[in-house]
Amino acid sequence: MSKILLITILCCAVFFFGKEPVSAQELSSNKTNTLIQPPYLKAGDTVAIVAPSGVLKNRTKEVEQAKALLKSWGLHVVVGKHVFNQANHFAGTDEERCEDFQSALDNPTISAIWCARGGYGTVRVLDKLNYTKFKKNPKWIIGYSDITALHNQIHNRGFQSIHALMCTSLQDDLSTIKETISTFKDAIFGKPLKYTLTGSKYNKLGTSSGQLVGGNLTMLHTMLGSETSIDTSGKIIFIEEIGEYKYHIDRMLQSLKRAGYFENCKGVIVGDMSKMRKNTTLWGTSIEQLILDALSNYDFPIAFDMPAGHEKDNRAMILGRTVTLTVNNEHSAIIFKDY
Repeated sequence: MSKILLITILCCAVFFFGKEPVSAQELSSNKTNTLIQPPYLKAGDTVAIVAPSGVLKNRTKEVEQAKALLKSWGLHVVVGKHVFNQANHFAGTDEERCEDFQSALDNPTISAIWCARGGYGTVRVLDKLNYTKFKKNPKWIIGYSDITALHNQIHNRGFQSIHALMCTSLQDDLSTIKETISTFKDAIFGKPLKYTLTGSKYNKLGTSSGQLVGGNLTMLHTMLGSETSIDTSGKIIFIEEIGEYKYHIDRMLQSLKRAGYFENCKGVIVGDMSKMRKNTTLWGTSIEQLILDALSNYDFPIAFDMPAGHEKDNRAMILGRTVTLTVNNEHSAIIFKDY
């Protein structure tokens, strides 16, 4: 064997074996309908609150409300030691945010990891995380918006996760977000989830079934071309967004479309499209029509007005769970399979 060949082999071994091992089953798990469900919570379990994204300056009150809420349900709470740190835009350095999340992943006494807020920053820690111990003791990962990056990563590891409110969602009078809180509780404690949405003239009719995937549109777009992008074949895609121009929405949908994201999917559920910004050159149609036009090549059902995203009414959804989607003029129904 030549020295050059030997050096090449050794370099490859160092590269591959230095990374977290991924089995063939894990590589294909995101294509199956058998994602692993972490154990539902019960009184006495412990939830870790961590901050993998934006800074939590002056948000102590919301975290304290979150702790009180969980304790009222009989749960214990631990807060990551770096949650209230600040490193410019972020809740601590990448290393500090990763340390808190990794600690929660590795701790077998933690039953769920609840993200304190979104914003931006999760993508910077994704490749630093190791799921070896998590796979032996899986737990629910909970959040939305920027946390979509983690939902993608968890999905591709073969596990379900929960798209739901975060600690900073509790800044309002809790009586104004009853459904947001009650569906979050139902999701983590294992009560069946099903939603009936009001009808929309934009609905594209039909019935389908598949794993629910998705989240924030910007984050789904950001994941393209990486190992954290989702294989959407046979799945139902949920999207939501905030603070974007309509042409940005179209650009992201066109990019996803060109990458084959919608080619073999079974349906689309559109959540809140909040605080759309106005460009000097108006788009000319509603956001709903924009989405229909972008997806006009496909015959899968499309349901609008799912109360999930960046509004007060942010219903919990289990990502990676099989759902049945029925869309008609009068209403749409989303029924989660009860394991």
